[in-house]
Amino acid sequence: MAKSYLDVATLRAALDAERRARELSWRQLAQEVGISPSTMSRLANGDRPHIDVFAALVQWLGVPADRFMTDEADEEDRPQPDLMTELAPLLRARKDLTSRDIAYLEDLIRAAIRHIGKAER
Repeated sequence: MAKSYLDVATLRAALDAERRARELSWRQLAQEVGISPSTMSRLANGDRPHIDVFAALVQWLGVPADRFMTDEADEEDRPQPDLMTELAPLLRARKDLTSRDIAYLEDLIRAAIRHIGKAER
């Protein structure tokens, strides 16, 4: 059985995205979560947070904790699912998006994926 670990970089990226969406500074985010700003700095340096801090962070994000877990198997050797396969359920779970909004976002994401694919060739 592969051992799981916390993907700190993915957690920090999610925090940064939500922080920007809420127009908060890192210090304000720390205050809302109830942790010290130095804890946020340690996270930025790749340090794993204490379990209680991790729980507070994922609760603030509103994202399941397992989204930030990965196993020690070499990720590059494992085939990744299609990006839209991963994103579609997330978009459809949003209560603030209409079906038209979701279709529009899916079209935009597909266009961006095609553009990136062409740029890499």
